[in-house]
Amino acid sequence: MPSHSRSLAFRCLAICLGCCALALAANTDAPRISRQTREEIIHAFMQDLVYIRTNFPMGKTGLKLRNGTITPSGPELQQLLALWGPAAKPGDRAMISSVAIKDSYIRFEINGGPIKKPKWYQRIEVAGPVGGGPVAPSDASANARGSFVDLYFDRYVPEMTGPELKELLRPVFDFDAKSALDAYLETVPPKVKEAIKSHRVLVGMNRDMVIYAMGRPPKKLRETAGEVEYEEWIYGEPPHDVDFVRFVRDEVVRVETMKVGGEKIVRAEKEVDLGEATMAKKQPGRPATAPSLRRPGEEMPDANPSSPSSLPPMTVPPPSGPPGTDTGPNWRIG
Repeated sequence: MPSHSRSLAFRCLAICLGCCALALAANTDAPRISRQTREEIIHAFMQDLVYIRTNFPMGKTGLKLRNGTITPSGPELQQLLALWGPAAKPGDRAMISSVAIKDSYIRFEINGGPIKKPKWYQRIEVAGPVGGGPVAPSDASANARGSFVDLYFDRYVPEMTGPELKELLRPVFDFDAKSALDAYLETVPPKVKEAIKSHRVLVGMNRDMVIYAMGRPPKKLRETAGEVEYEEWIYGEPPHDVDFVRFVRDEVVRVETMKVGGEKIVRAEKEVDLGEATMAKKQPGRPATAPSLRRPGEEMPDANPSSPSSLPPMTVPPPSGPPGTDTGPNWRIG
């Protein structure tokens, strides 16, 4: 065989061997998690304070996280939240109260988990001649208000480092945020994020977004327009600008600003669409045959400022107390 042919054959063989080595390396599975790593993870994450990046429902149905995808989600998650209430919402601070490493997943419980666990002294019983009982009986009416997330892996829990585990948990936990506001801003669309930073309310926001942007309202009004119940949040008092933020269920449907000079600015067109995150869309619609209290020919009030409305013009109600007497938390920036 000529020398150049032998050289070409050796090159082809070397390339084939290299490709085989790369394929074997790619197919090599990571080892199972070691006992030492298990202990280090439990020790490092137990009692750790984190900020929440998604909604956690109370009850025995927690969240599952696999390959960055959270289930349940969408309407199914909203139904659980409506049925059992939220254990934690985006921006809330929570404590990892339990870490359990199973065969193919790791369970992280927050705020005590979904089941009320008795204290050690509540498990002590004293026996006597006429019977026995616990020294400190547990309160059966005390319900757990926590939740959990199960982080799933393909076949088994592999060996990993602490930073790698934190990155896998990033869809549900924020370990790096400096405040609740920082954590919450990472969970909203960019347009909403900029509006919150600028203390502006957009039509289509939900209540939490408005609170983060403007703080808790000093005044609230509940009214009914035709058959639609709404709530008005009022910010400011004359001689300054006054903002009226109208909610139908959990969604802002109208923002009216009364300027100092008497100018009225009304925004009613949706400026941000939260999709499945908007609770107002999750409410069942009225049946077509539902009874109506309107007179024949009477029109529903229109939220569009270009259309005439049968509602009287909104005025600022008399102050119920000195400004700033609301003791609720205020999330405004700066």
